[in-house]
Amino acid sequence: VTLDAYNASGGTKADRVVVFGGKARLSGLWVDDDYVAGYVAQDPDRFVGFLSVDPTQDGWEAEMERGHQQLGMQGIKLLSLYAGFYPHDELLDPLWRYATEYALPVLLHTGTTFVSQAPIDCTLPRHLDPVATRFPEVRIVMAHIGHPYEGEAVVLARKHRHVYTDLSALHYRPFQLYHSLMLVQEYGIWPKVLFGTDYPFTTIDASIEGLLRLNRMLDGTSLPRLNETQIQACIERDSLDLLGLD
Repeated sequence: VTLDAYNASGGTKADRVVVFGGKARLSGLWVDDDYVAGYVAQDPDRFVGFLSVDPTQDGWEAEMERGHQQLGMQGIKLLSLYAGFYPHDELLDPLWRYATEYALPVLLHTGTTFVSQAPIDCTLPRHLDPVATRFPEVRIVMAHIGHPYEGEAVVLARKHRHVYTDLSALHYRPFQLYHSLMLVQEYGIWPKVLFGTDYPFTTIDASIEGLLRLNRMLDGTSLPRLNETQIQACIERDSLDLLGLD
């Protein structure tokens, strides 16, 4: 994924962009933090780098400290599903304590995958409830509204002050996204929904257009409409400010 390709896809329309890789030995996924740091260095005023760790592998705590203190990463990305661990496992207590001490937001993949060896139970949003209870100052983001477990993600975001969710990579399942956002609307958590794309799997333009056409899909039905003012506010929201980042 080159910077030129990202910019050509419409990436320049975003004022700030969170950039991350991922580490999950179980699923054969591994992007070194050095690569992410190099990518961020191409446009440091726009890009915000997140480090990643796989807590099932030896040395992950040292990797976390290096990614933050030496490479300047400003958040943490976890792939509990792909790596096969539970975010509330005591094994991760050092991570949650570190994130608390240094005010690092933690973004987790929540929801399903089609990687056969990835245990779905590890990604259920409910497992973040004890984490948010024990470490209430950590800003946690559940990616993809936890699909197809949106209900769990929505109630967690409502319950915990610093738990958020994002709607990345959902627009190509339009009715599911409509259903997810209707739960968001009915539970009153629109202000805790962050815009995201999951590039390179989708783009800014496609993600925005997918959001804006959800109500049009309902033409000719009596289904309730999503609040378009809230949709626009989500697109324009200063997510970094909510996450305590510059």
